[in-house]
Amino acid sequence: MFKKILIANRGEIALRVIRTCKEMGIKTVAVYSTADAESLHVKFADEAVCIGPPPSSESYLKMSNIIAAAEITNADAIHPGYGFLSENAKFSKICEEHNIKFIGASPEMIEKMGDKASAKSTMKKAGVPCVPGSEGILESFEQTEKLAAEMGFPVMLKATAGGGGKGMRAVWKPENLRNAWDSARQEAKASFGNDAMYLEKLIEEPRHIEIQIVGDSSGKACHLSERDCSIQRRHQKLTEETPSPFMTDELREEMGLSAVKAAEFIKYEGAGTIEFLVDKHRNFYFMEMNTRIQVEHPITEQVIDFDLIREQIMVAAGIPISGKNYTPKLHSIECRINAEDPFNDFRPSPGKITTLHAPGGHGVRLDTHVYSGYTIPPNYDSMIAKLITTAQTREEAINKMKRALDEFVIEGIKTTIPFHRQLMDHPDYLAGNYTTKFMESFKMEAPVED
Repeated sequence: MFKKILIANRGEIALRVIRTCKEMGIKTVAVYSTADAESLHVKFADEAVCIGPPPSSESYLKMSNIIAAAEITNADAIHPGYGFLSENAKFSKICEEHNIKFIGASPEMIEKMGDKASAKSTMKKAGVPCVPGSEGILESFEQTEKLAAEMGFPVMLKATAGGGGKGMRAVWKPENLRNAWDSARQEAKASFGNDAMYLEKLIEEPRHIEIQIVGDSSGKACHLSERDCSIQRRHQKLTEETPSPFMTDELREEMGLSAVKAAEFIKYEGAGTIEFLVDKHRNFYFMEMNTRIQVEHPITEQVIDFDLIREQIMVAAGIPISGKNYTPKLHSIECRINAEDPFNDFRPSPGKITTLHAPGGHGVRLDTHVYSGYTIPPNYDSMIAKLITTAQTREEAINKMKRALDEFVIEGIKTTIPFHRQLMDHPDYLAGNYTTKFMESFKMEAPVED
């Protein structure tokens, strides 16, 4: 087992990893930018190393600084969390070259599954259902035009190096294809330095359902059931739940077996998710694979009583997985609390938290790195907390979430707590009747004046 793990991340996920490491008797090293000097992950790690100024490019994405921090502290492993370098093949390779265990996917695996076109091709070979679309990267607009006509509209243009909704365009009519092609490529080039595109049939009324998997070094994999991540804004998830209200026992078994088949086909090692789009007829199609821990992993942990970070560390140390496929016995919901103003088009709201009162009680979990007096920097993602409620039924979990949101007080900045409170009363959400298009028609009610 590892003696010391450096966490190459910040905020709540860094603190989350530190907690499990401490429970396992493993020493921890936090890294931080000058903007994060007062974050809780810095305070609670055994050691902390400043790796640069606030911009991510000069700190959390600066591979040489992170490797140097690992070497000077004698860390024998690096946990990358999510985002930043967690799915960077080059960083995984550099860790390998420095005899530091990267607690994540191998460079080869990241390259194979990180490129969406090659991932889709691999999944087809594994026998996993895929969305109809182009075979590999599109070579020209003329090829795109021909293929779209053959598939039939609507279609979806996607950047092969994409993420976070960048370089994606839904096209409903042939006459709109050219503009979508030009603008998607331009955005992809600016965001990822790569304007390669592929084309897929647009799945109507889709739900975004992912299956959590874990694989070990022997090539064996298991699944830990599903999470419904369909409520999104601009392709960014807002809330997640497990089990999915759309799921049937038969569909869960079929999707779970497909995810395990995918993981074992590529001999995947570590924690990851197989992401599926599920249409209104409950046909499911492979969308992509995330070769890292997910933001929403706590809801899976809650319903099956399983520490996914611990499992990641154990697998990285060469310990086999249990091999058991899990079915949730409880219901869990996560609300991502962001420093944003939901009454003003979710505009970012960094600044100093003057008051914070955290909710508590049975079945309430709060993952956060902030506290009263903490200043949220403007340099990073705006998520500041994850509020998770768990109960015997979906209705009980929703009622518990309403109560917890009412208790959750953050002053000094704007947050998305009011959005989640309104969501929990929305009739379509209460009925479990939502798709990835839900937010297109959701309207915030005006704030109540004091």
